[in-house]
Amino acid sequence: MRVILKEDVKDLGEIGSIVDVKNGFGRNYLIPRNLAAEANPRNIKQFEHEKNIILAKAKKVKESMQDLAGRISKLNISIEAKAGEEEKLFGSVTSKDIAEAIAAQGIDVDKRKVMLEEPIKRLGVYDVSVKIHQDITATLKIEVKAAGSEEA
Repeated sequence: MRVILKEDVKDLGEIGSIVDVKNGFGRNYLIPRNLAAEANPRNIKQFEHEKNIILAKAKKVKESMQDLAGRISKLNISIEAKAGEEEKLFGSVTSKDIAEAIAAQGIDVDKRKVMLEEPIKRLGVYDVSVKIHQDITATLKIEVKAAGSEEA
C-alpha cells in the first residue's frame, strides 16, 4: 500500500513523503491516527496543495520549540534534599522533582520529557537533558544541595 505521510513518522519518513507500507500498518495505524493518507491521484493532488501550509505550521512549531529549549538551557535549578554522610541523599531526585522545579521557574515541562538515566542520589551539580520536540533537546544544570545548607 502506498501512503502519503501527513506527519513525520519515526523509522518511516518525513512529512510529504510517499512510502510503501504493509496494508495492515497503513489501514490500522497510519490512516486512523491521521498520520497518512492513501496515495491515490486525488489525494496526491490535494496534498500538494496542503503541503506548503503544513510545512509552514511545522516550521513555526519547531521555531517555538527552539526558543523554549533556549529558555530551559539558561535555567539554573537548585533542588534541596535531605542528605546524610558522604553526601548521599535520603531518597533520590527524580524526573518529577526536576519537572516541578522547572515549572516553578514558569516553564511547564512534562516529567516524561526529562531524560534521567537514573535518579540522582548524591549532592552535586548535574547536567540533565529535556527532550522538547522530536529532534530538539535542551540541557540544563541542576544543583542538588543539602536541605538547610547555608549556601546561597
